[in-house]
Amino acid sequence: MSTPPPGAVLVIGEALIDLVPQRREPDTARRYAAEPGGAPVNVAVGLARLATPSWFAGALGGDAFAGDLEAVLAGAGVDLTLTARSPLPTTLAVTDPRPDTNGYHFHLADTATFEIADLSGRVDGFAAVYAGGLAAVVEPAAAAVAAAARAAARSSLLVVDPNVRSDRTIDPESAARRLRDLCAAAQVVKVSDEDLAVLWPGRAPEDACAGLAARDTLVLLTRGARGSVAFTPDGERVEVPATPVTVVNTIGAGDAFAAGALHRLVALDHEPGAPVRVSREQAADILEFAGRAAASVVASPGTALAAPVPARA
Repeated sequence: MSTPPPGAVLVIGEALIDLVPQRREPDTARRYAAEPGGAPVNVAVGLARLATPSWFAGALGGDAFAGDLEAVLAGAGVDLTLTARSPLPTTLAVTDPRPDTNGYHFHLADTATFEIADLSGRVDGFAAVYAGGLAAVVEPAAAAVAAAARAAARSSLLVVDPNVRSDRTIDPESAARRLRDLCAAAQVVKVSDEDLAVLWPGRAPEDACAGLAARDTLVLLTRGARGSVAFTPDGERVEVPATPVTVVNTIGAGDAFAAGALHRLVALDHEPGAPVRVSREQAADILEFAGRAAASVVASPGTALAAPVPARA
């Protein structure tokens, strides 16, 4: 494997196809658009489009959907050296948009998406490693993600986005435990209100974030239209309002936020394996830039960051 360039980010996780419902005409069946996605794919593409060296460590299958995913990743400039290959088909996620969130129904069984190799010996040299989502809870990928995350926490900057998803084939207790373990290992956790409600039920979101931060974790909490909040290991709480935007689509907004935050984080002077120490000004800058990245996706029909982040208004 070639040596990653300075500031490179390794993104570990699922590559799948989102089947997104289109506007239905009266008395016709609903049509679906096949959008290359999976949070890690969106994050890897977003990073590359922000000119942050991005490596994708997932698995691509042998069907036409895998070809579409590869075209999007490679077209954005994502390095696929660590991407595994399989003859199996690609996981499908049928999207169910709702007023306050997006629901998903998954076709997971016997797919290439989770044939991820053990990368625990390959994380050295990356400025940051991103993990979370379905690959962190679905075997055989889950064991590989956990091993790579443990290694990254020691030698790099581990950034975890739990990105909780439910499905009839996923045991909720086991999945929540795996994701809590990942969050506990990370130096940075990007998390939503919805994630917190599943991972720490019955606990106020800000209390859960403060508890994580007290364990030397930088926590970035996204709250949709209510903006975002950073909880630092030094006990600071920094809040930034949401970027005003006309909502066209909310799929991929959290992934664009994660890409924007990672883009800013790898530019900081950080000691590998150590907690992330940021000033209030640095925390606000991370949130503000990431929020603008998310807003650029919300304002467009796509699911991944497609253009330079708009300048601050």
